[in-house]
Amino acid sequence: MKKKMIAMLLGVALITGVMMGCNGGGAPADAPADVADDAAEDAPVDTSEMVTLTLMMDRDTPLAGIEGVIAAAQVELGINIEIEIRPGGLEGENLLRTRLATGDMSDLIFFNSGALLHTLNPSEHFIDISNEPFVDRLDESFIVAVSEGDAIFGVPAGTFMAGAIIYCLAMYEEHGLEVPNTWDEFMENLRVLDAAGETAIIGTYADAWTSQVMWLGDAYNLFQAEPNFAEEFEAGVAKWETTPAALRGFERLAEVNPYLNSDFLAMTFDEGIDIMANGEAGHWAMLTMVLTTVYELYGREAADGLGVFGIPGDDGDRGLTVWVPNAIYGNAASEHREEILRFMEFFVSEAGAAAFVAAQPPEGPLGIRGFELPDTALRAARYDMQAYFDAGRSAPALEFITAIKGPNAPNITQAIGAGQMTPLEGAIQYDEDCANQARQLGFDW
Repeated sequence: MKKKMIAMLLGVALITGVMMGCNGGGAPADAPADVADDAAEDAPVDTSEMVTLTLMMDRDTPLAGIEGVIAAAQVELGINIEIEIRPGGLEGENLLRTRLATGDMSDLIFFNSGALLHTLNPSEHFIDISNEPFVDRLDESFIVAVSEGDAIFGVPAGTFMAGAIIYCLAMYEEHGLEVPNTWDEFMENLRVLDAAGETAIIGTYADAWTSQVMWLGDAYNLFQAEPNFAEEFEAGVAKWETTPAALRGFERLAEVNPYLNSDFLAMTFDEGIDIMANGEAGHWAMLTMVLTTVYELYGREAADGLGVFGIPGDDGDRGLTVWVPNAIYGNAASEHREEILRFMEFFVSEAGAAAFVAAQPPEGPLGIRGFELPDTALRAARYDMQAYFDAGRSAPALEFITAIKGPNAPNITQAIGAGQMTPLEGAIQYDEDCANQARQLGFDW
């Protein structure tokens, strides 16, 4: 029964969307009762004398948090926002591009951050907010994903998630383990758990996409060693085969192999959720969206029994690789530029962020500097993940910086993780895979 519920909650579309940089915004906990009561008691706001802005969103995005900010903006700013729903997927993206090209676009646009943003020609169509004071409130990992050159275009309209190590707090306490700062310390933790007869780390490679997470989550370490890798890779100069810090991500997959569950090639993503929720394994390299699913299926206690740490590097400079939330952008052709900027400023203000999380409790940090997550946030989001942002130790996954991602990555990482291919062989294949895609996308490789 639990497996059927997991499938209903996540679905194949969510999984593929997440790995391509699309972000959801599920709620891990109920809003406080007094918030709901206050909302019920408040009289409807008279919007007849307000300036009304239109906001186009896809039908697949949860609306609660954004609607909470809109309601607060009506009171605080005297600005009304009308939401226009567009189709999801490619159909919706094509509609959006057509509307931008014809000048028939909403005042505000909700869309992806990262590589997909550049397909909309943001320098022509969106308001550059780089000189607005409220940009100082945005986390650098978010800014990178909504920038083109020196221009910045969006404000975060959701929460971050990470590609990281999910770990069992109870197992760490029982065996006297500490969160590792280096890869060697992490491997030692695996050895301790394995020697004690525990499942040290699970692989759910029956669903091949899950085998990518350890490698994708190593991006922070890659960027620390090679800050210009993304640009040089997209230019066809840097290669995974010949860049030691890039190859290292594939090597980590091979190194954890001896400590995986014996049935790692048969275990599914759904089964992995069940195992971690019940505290039956020490670690899982996974996207932190699973914490919300654990909460929804197994309750708060199970979800808060899991912690998160970034994929450790070799030198102790441990950081977090993150999937950046979607953003709200301002239409440069709108007649309401002033109101658009006021709304965007309010969205990332303390009051705006508070309105968002009151209506849609967060499953990760908001990417707004200085904002403290509320008690409704899961423990791992509020403490583990937020600490990386507060320390400035996060970096966006590579797919938010470049559009080039080889489509065969799941099969390659699965083979490396299973010991069927060496890391070097995998890197060579992945370089070839990326070269084919780059040429299809029109890059001069």
